[in-house]
Amino acid sequence: MQTYSYFCNTRIEMGMGKSEQLPELLNSLDIGSSILLVSDPGIVKAGLAAPIQTALEASGYRVVLFDSLSQNPRDTECIAGAKLFTEQGMDAVVAVGGGSAMDVGKAIALLGPNGGAPIDYCEGRRAYTNISPIICIPTTAGTGSEVTRSAVITESFTHRKFTLKHASLRPLLALLDPKLTFTVPKSVTAATGVDALVHAIEGYTCKVANPISQALGARAMQSIVSALPIAFRDPEHEQARYHMMEGSLLAGLCFGSSDVAAVHCLAEALGGLYDTPHGVANAVFLPYVLRFNTQEEKAIHATLARIMNFAAESDKDEIAIDKMIEGIREFTNKLEIPKLKDLPGVQIEDFPRIAELAVQNNSTPSNIRSIGAQDYLHILQQTYDDVV
Repeated sequence: MQTYSYFCNTRIEMGMGKSEQLPELLNSLDIGSSILLVSDPGIVKAGLAAPIQTALEASGYRVVLFDSLSQNPRDTECIAGAKLFTEQGMDAVVAVGGGSAMDVGKAIALLGPNGGAPIDYCEGRRAYTNISPIICIPTTAGTGSEVTRSAVITESFTHRKFTLKHASLRPLLALLDPKLTFTVPKSVTAATGVDALVHAIEGYTCKVANPISQALGARAMQSIVSALPIAFRDPEHEQARYHMMEGSLLAGLCFGSSDVAAVHCLAEALGGLYDTPHGVANAVFLPYVLRFNTQEEKAIHATLARIMNFAAESDKDEIAIDKMIEGIREFTNKLEIPKLKDLPGVQIEDFPRIAELAVQNNSTPSNIRSIGAQDYLHILQQTYDDVV
């Protein structure tokens, strides 16, 4: 019989316009009076960070903005943010944005009080302790970082991605306001949405999945597959945006209590090397990793096909699997996800390096089917040739 545990100490507040309630929610949490507002340049330019900063300052908080971060955040950016946190005597972090802002916010809340570099914690040289309060306000429906214990960071000089992972990194408060996603570019809506779908799929199927992660993942998959095409076509469709943010949240809770797997390992390797947007990389590899996994693990993937309504209950497992893989290919094509060979910088001669980075990823052992460097190389070539 399986042994597992589930824990999430994050307070979740979800609803249209919820971000407007941030000051009063913070007042009940006793987080101190000085806040480092972590965001990214795109969110700041889009005008999503300013109203939050203004509302906080009007409520008596001292707010300092940090937005010097990349779409695949680097360790050097985390260290710079931590330095600002310390110099300004900050008490807490409020992260507004996508996964990059939230992951950097978590790293700053860790490094600010404790010092060091992110890799020190990943490799066990420093302890996850004395972490400042973290509040996350996602502006995309994708990463689920607002409820996870993880932060994915790129090591600048090696281009290797690694994951800070500890229960103490879970945000104190996750404030989800679907209205904040209305102005997200279509390409970002598509990429982050498929990222959330991959979270649900891998959190449901990986070797450390459990009944709780699977229940959350199943609901997330259903919401995302139905809502994402609508949100892509009609950015201000309130119901679709609501269900996408809810799906992303559930997917975050899903993999946050289990793990991701080979799709993410390849995507993080690609992103570390070429700075490819994470959601795009996930979407690119998803059908090909699924084909690899289904060669040995048919029953669970046939179940996925039925959960996502790519197949009927009456379909035999092999037929259901084929329908799912073809359905996901069509799904991502309609979302205008580019092919691997069309992504900037991608070179076939880099494939061995990408495979090596993927093998080094801590989530490779969680893949439902055992996978090694040669398998990753084969998947890379299949993806590049667009043969599934």
